[in-house]
Amino acid sequence: MYTLSTNSKLHREGVDPRLIEISDLAITLSVIDFGHDKHGGLRTDEEQYELYLKQKSKCDGYRRRGNHQAASDGYGKALDFYAYVGGTSYEHHHLAMVACAFLQAASILGHRIKWGGLWKSDKCKIINGVAYGWDMPHIELID
Repeated sequence: MYTLSTNSKLHREGVDPRLIEISDLAITLSVIDFGHDKHGGLRTDEEQYELYLKQKSKCDGYRRRGNHQAASDGYGKALDFYAYVGGTSYEHHHLAMVACAFLQAASILGHRIKWGGLWKSDKCKIINGVAYGWDMPHIELID
């Protein structure tokens, strides 16, 4: 069984408690270790804009706010993750296995989430005949 590092837990500060609960359970269910990086949780408007400029987000943080930014209740409604397989991995098959743990944890806890690996767009990647969505390391709450 895996556990989240202190840094991964710190990177979730400001995220909706339901997502933290899901993440805490998912790490115990996952067949692959994972973590959360410094931009994986709550983001300021400026941080969101920087990611937009780097084309790592479709939301600029101002005109189009992202779910990583604080909602009216003060919490971010999205959480990004990476797989940890001998080091940080964004390999699609690793992220898909971690996402399964998130989806299972959400189901067990009675929360609804969306996974960015299922989002279809012109940026989908087809690997070995499998179409992966454009935001593989992303989950968000469905309210």
